[in-house]
Amino acid sequence: MSGISDSLWNDDIGGDDYRDSTAAYHAAVFEQYKLCVEMADRVSARRNLANTFFLTLHSGLLAFLGAWLSQQPHRRVPVVLVLVALLVLLGMCATWWFTVRSYQQLNKGKFEVIGALEERLPARAFVVAEWRALGEGRDWRVYLPLNRVERWIPLLFAVSYVLGVAAVAL
Repeated sequence: MSGISDSLWNDDIGGDDYRDSTAAYHAAVFEQYKLCVEMADRVSARRNLANTFFLTLHSGLLAFLGAWLSQQPHRRVPVVLVLVALLVLLGMCATWWFTVRSYQQLNKGKFEVIGALEERLPARAFVVAEWRALGEGRDWRVYLPLNRVERWIPLLFAVSYVLGVAAVAL
């Protein structure tokens, strides 16, 4: 716990920094900090919404394809149609993967800015101390960062589509 306490408090900022003319400056920094944290939270919410959209879309398509193929047990689907469908599905997986990646990059930048703002505040709770308390994401038993998990989902869908087409083709 002392490691968190050591990383939480900013030794460069003390009570004297919040008196007189510097108080207004620190209040302005804190307001910007709050805005940046709120915006980072909104990006995370939008990322979750995007993941929900893609997961729902792919799940619905798989359900539709499964129902449609079960109604056509002896009818052969033209190879061109299967390949076009596979390319569309793989394109959707790639779009999902790049969307996740883009949100991760955006959040990374936001957290760097938040960390820089915390250097001007008495406590560095959000970026430095919390991240240290979570083991900096090194041990999955302490904390498994969502971005390491969510990158795999579009890839797993892509692999399942390729295997599904291979199973239908054989």
